[in-house]
Amino acid sequence: MARIILPSADGGTELLVTGAPSKFPTHADGPFNRVAFAAAHVVADPYADVDPWLETRLDWEATIAYRRHLWNLGFGVAEAMDTAQRGMGVDWPTSLDLIRHSIAAAKDVPGALLFSGAGTDNLSPGRVGIDEVLRAYEDQIGQIEALGGRIVLMASRALAAAAEGPSDYIRVYNRLLRQVKEKVIIHWLGDMFDPALAGYWGHADLDAATDVLIDIVTQNAAKIDGVKVSLLDKNREIGMRRRLPAGVRMYTGDDFNYAELIAGDSMGYSDALLGIFDAIAPAASAALSALARGSEKEFHDILAPTVPLGRHIFKRPTLYYKTGIVFMAYLNGHQRHFVLAGGQQSARSVLYLAELFRLADRAGLLVDPDAAVSRMAAVLKTYGVGT
Repeated sequence: MARIILPSADGGTELLVTGAPSKFPTHADGPFNRVAFAAAHVVADPYADVDPWLETRLDWEATIAYRRHLWNLGFGVAEAMDTAQRGMGVDWPTSLDLIRHSIAAAKDVPGALLFSGAGTDNLSPGRVGIDEVLRAYEDQIGQIEALGGRIVLMASRALAAAAEGPSDYIRVYNRLLRQVKEKVIIHWLGDMFDPALAGYWGHADLDAATDVLIDIVTQNAAKIDGVKVSLLDKNREIGMRRRLPAGVRMYTGDDFNYAELIAGDSMGYSDALLGIFDAIAPAASAALSALARGSEKEFHDILAPTVPLGRHIFKRPTLYYKTGIVFMAYLNGHQRHFVLAGGQQSARSVLYLAELFRLADRAGLLVDPDAAVSRMAAVLKTYGVGT
């Protein structure tokens, strides 16, 4: 057990004595019976001579090492998504380099599953038309496919701004889906993750928006591996899941209710593409292995302590969840520092970080509590705690 003084919400401090870490695996215990992607974070290079709010340079060795960690635990990697700070510190040229590095690394890992995000962040800032949106998507898809990559078709801020109604979304997605070489994953990211995506699919009303998405998927089912939904609404996801055409997967993106949705019900289940899996990968791997063995109780018993941590990491404003994801990686020694691309380490308060530490400890997710306490203390000193 290790001891640390943490700040508390009343303006004081309190002592935390850590518990014992759980004995989670470093490699998957057999194949899963769900397809499970972790949306992976990136590691910034803290020694880069750049303006951190304006420029990004990544630590490629640490970034790719984390992807190998996820592959070893049985996860697929969803690359260059919002968890990788896409559009929040990481631009398209850097994202393409990231995709290139990950595709190369995946070739050395038997059975490694990798899909990469294609969007429209190659466009210059400012309002554009639908034709420009299409060309931007096509350019990114073409560059990823030229590297041998598979596609996650990401929601587009530019399309949300340019579209005059559902027909524009139908036009864009139908055209893109006719062109892709292999089946893709369509990603619907809610406005709690990115306010610029409000009204996606041409409707503020989510029921009407869902109808548009289902229509696009139904028309193009042969080109779609699955739909990834990040709305943090389990009932809406279940309703959509039951409407998908045969052979099209529902990938839960619900970082609050993932255990229930993955376990499923008598009418089906969700596969997963989750940012929270980046932070809780060892526990999630153990849980998914238990589910594959037919032990749903063990699955829930393992994941239940991780849910409060997930809800805290993804608390509003949800778009800053990346800070919590990277902090978990830092605490567990997957990177030497707590620095994010774009200076995003400042996006959450010291009280948020302290509560994350408490919840990670309760979930048994601090791999080495003594080392985690040392790393936590180093960060706290920058806030004047313990000095």
